[in-house]
Amino acid sequence: MKLNDIRDNPGAHKKRLIVGRGIGSTKGKTSGRGVKGQKARTGVRLKGFEGGQMPLSRRLPKRGFKNIFAKDYATISLGRLQAAVDAGRLDAKKAITSEILMETGVASKARDGVRVLGNGTLKAKLDLTVAGASASAVAAIEKAGGKIVMTAKKADAEQPAE
Repeated sequence: MKLNDIRDNPGAHKKRLIVGRGIGSTKGKTSGRGVKGQKARTGVRLKGFEGGQMPLSRRLPKRGFKNIFAKDYATISLGRLQAAVDAGRLDAKKAITSEILMETGVASKARDGVRVLGNGTLKAKLDLTVAGASASAVAAIEKAGGKIVMTAKKADAEQPAE
């Protein structure tokens, strides 16, 4: 093998189409851009333009906003926790964390952590470490004899009162 014998594989390089070189080349005159005007030029932004009339996106009323700092928690109910304990997927004697809930399939996606909600009933004594929980869920877990540790900080707690 010699250096002057090295070639690309067939079809590895597509030949660039040369435009604007006469009507016989099939891409002459307008170079495949149609006719003259704004759309034949570069840098055209016509999406949503309605000929000078107020565009629909600006005529419609705007409401609310999207909080980019909002946390998106995976939620599980007390009833789902109890069902997982009854089915043998969770061991009530061991400490239960968000990672264990993900591995066993009790909670679906991790997102920003797991939050326990107070729907359903809980009979098992559980030791939970999760991002957050509703007040009714905390009360039900403690009533059943378990304990819960919440890792997510409240926005009020982080900033000192002035």
